[in-house]
Amino acid sequence: MTITETEQLELLSVAHELADVARVETLKYFRTSGLSVSNKEQDSFDPVTEADRASERAMRDILAKRRPNDGILGEEYGTQEGTSGLTWVLDPIDGTRAYISGTASWGVLIGLDAGNGPVLGIVDQPFTGERFLGGFGQSIWIRGTESRQMKTRDCARLADAILYTTFPEVGTEAEGAAFKRVSKKCKLTRYGLDCYAYALIGLGMVDMVIESGLLAYDVQGPIAVVEAAGGIVTNWQGGPAHNGGQIIAAGDARIHAQALEILSKVS
Repeated sequence: MTITETEQLELLSVAHELADVARVETLKYFRTSGLSVSNKEQDSFDPVTEADRASERAMRDILAKRRPNDGILGEEYGTQEGTSGLTWVLDPIDGTRAYISGTASWGVLIGLDAGNGPVLGIVDQPFTGERFLGGFGQSIWIRGTESRQMKTRDCARLADAILYTTFPEVGTEAEGAAFKRVSKKCKLTRYGLDCYAYALIGLGMVDMVIESGLLAYDVQGPIAVVEAAGGIVTNWQGGPAHNGGQIIAAGDARIHAQALEILSKVS
C-alpha cells in the first residue's frame, strides 16, 4: 500500500507517542520491590508483569484515539482487527526476564505492518533513555537531545563478526547445533540482550543476531530498525521473517549469506 508523506509524518508522531507512554509505564515498576510476576507456562518460565500489561494498555489507549481504524497485534491483549490496512505490532516489554532481574537490556518494541512486514519500527530502552527508530527514510538513534544517524558496519567474514543470541540453547537441539556451527566461525559470541542486540546491529556495534522460536511482536520493530540502517533480516531459509520463527539479522549481507549456508540445512 502507498503511504503518503503526510501520513508518514502522522505515523511517526504516533509511534513516538506510543514509545513515550510505554516508557513512563515501564519505568514505574522497574527495579521496584514487590513487583508481581506471573508465569504464562506450566512447564517453563515465561513471565509477565503488571508493567507489561500497563504498557500495552497505555499504547492501545493512544491508538484508540489517534488511529482507530488501524489494527493492533499485541503480546498481552492479542489481535484487534482494523480497516486501514495498517497494523501496529506491540511488545510492551521485550525481555521480561531481564526486566524482573533489574538489567537494562529489555525494551519496548513497536512495529507498523503494512501487510507484508514492517515499514516502521522502534526499539526503545526506557531506563537508558535510548530510542532506535527505522522507517520512512529514517534510521536514527535518539537519547534526550542527542541524536545521530544509524548505519550497520561492514563485515565481510564470519571470522570478524560479533554474534548475539538471547538463549544459549537457541531452540531445538538441531537449531542449537546449527547455531554452534556458525558461532565457531565468528570472532565473538555473546548471549542475552533480547531486542537490544538488534538495535546494536543498527548502531554498527554488533554484526549478527541468530534466534529461533520468535513471534511477530518479537521481531517487527527490530526488523524495521535493522533494515533501515542497511542490514538484512530473514528466516533461516532466506525468506521473510516478519511473522517470527527462525531469525537471522545481519548488518552485512555477506556474513548473512555465509551464516545462511549453515542454518538453511535445519528445517
